[in-house]
Amino acid sequence: MFMKDAMTLSILAFDPKTGTLAGAAATGSLCVGGWVLRGDIDAGLVASQGTAPSTFWRDDCLRLLHSGEPVEKTVKEISYADSGRANRQLLALDKVGGTSGFTGSQSVPFAAHRIEPNLAVAGNMLAGPEVLDALQSTFIGTSAPAADKLIAALRAADLAGGDSRGLMSAALLVLSPDAPPVDLRIDLSSSPIQDLEALLSQTRIPPYVDWLDEVPIKNDRQRATVEANEIRTAK
Repeated sequence: MFMKDAMTLSILAFDPKTGTLAGAAATGSLCVGGWVLRGDIDAGLVASQGTAPSTFWRDDCLRLLHSGEPVEKTVKEISYADSGRANRQLLALDKVGGTSGFTGSQSVPFAAHRIEPNLAVAGNMLAGPEVLDALQSTFIGTSAPAADKLIAALRAADLAGGDSRGLMSAALLVLSPDAPPVDLRIDLSSSPIQDLEALLSQTRIPPYVDWLDEVPIKNDRQRATVEANEIRTAK
């Protein structure tokens, strides 16, 4: 991604049954969550990466999706307006599962993206297409909550990548209409996927998990503590 010798992976997915948007990324450099992933439950998910990743691509893409711009048109408009596009990759997933992607011609091989309804994957400086195979097939073939499927997919892709230098950071973003966002980042670690999984497990135990029942969600933007809800209902 930021260093020419750093493998980067990303995956974006939509569950039409639950309306959940889910994305993950990992790289052999620092802070992949801060650089690559962004999401808005009313717009979609974006992964912007490459040897010279553009945060403007990421943010502009979300704004256009939020305005109702079709996802394929959005990706074309953003990428082709940038003279530095050869060094960048972009994945986009809209709020109903539409996907699109771009891989610049100067991306470090092996570099590619794949899109299908409800799922998009991308990577650069990979060992080969088998890395994207593993990322894609593991996510599809894993029966588990979205966050766990993403971690399993990252782990499988990392193993398929065969990069002895390893990964340094990983991130996870899950947006659901019925739950608070899961936005987790491991910015520097010798085992970022393992640490990401450990951090996810901490979000599922008290007291944190209990607090999640009190904060607003898309389907209840007024939600608060039990006491506050009782007061609001009484009024």
